[in-house]
Amino acid sequence: MNPAPLASVLFVCVHNAGRSQMAAGFLSHLAGDRVEVRSAGSLPADQVNPAAVEAMREIGIDISDQQPKVLTTEAVQASDYVITMGCGDACPIFPGKTYLDWALEDPAGQGVEAVRPIRDAIRTRIEALIAEMDTKS
Repeated sequence: MNPAPLASVLFVCVHNAGRSQMAAGFLSHLAGDRVEVRSAGSLPADQVNPAAVEAMREIGIDISDQQPKVLTTEAVQASDYVITMGCGDACPIFPGKTYLDWALEDPAGQGVEAVRPIRDAIRTRIEALIAEMDTKS
């Protein structure tokens, strides 16, 4: 029997096509089933940003099977951590959640060269987040 996850994390950006998908991919890859991972967008795109998919593939993480999802109140309520990335006022706020806002450049419309530094910044933040969750548990 698997132990209950340390925490549930929801990543939110406007299109759920770049930053939030890369963050979810990193957290799933680095924390495995120790953390429940969700991502969503206030105005989801039709598909995950191909440059984000390629940037993640370069480091051995496949997010090509992901689909942008619409942000729901239920997803926020079910999460311990809500991490926003330029989602503005579209994110609902509920008491008792840990809210973090990560100011990251939007990779929309940019090539893989521009996405790599964003990807690397996300990885650094994910590693710090996992360390924080491990400390709390």
